[in-house]
Amino acid sequence: MTITAIREKLQEYIKTADDKKIKAIFTLVENDIEEKYNWWEDKEFVAELDESVQNCVDGKDKGFTLEEIDAEIKSKKQVSA
Repeated sequence: MTITAIREKLQEYIKTADDKKIKAIFTLVENDIEEKYNWWEDKEFVAELDESVQNCVDGKDKGFTLEEIDAEIKSKKQVSA
């Protein structure tokens, strides 16, 4: 069974499982859920961000303005509505 199929089965199960089973599942994975990802400590991710910023500064990547992003989001919402 693929990971995608397992995820889907788990999501469906969680939607219909009784409270006792949900609490038991949560107890099993609680520590993983509570762990925080400190992106600023991820050297590879920070390097990617730095490269993206530098590409914008150098003109290699035009980037997007906040207004362009908002307009794109609004157009996507209208299509899906």
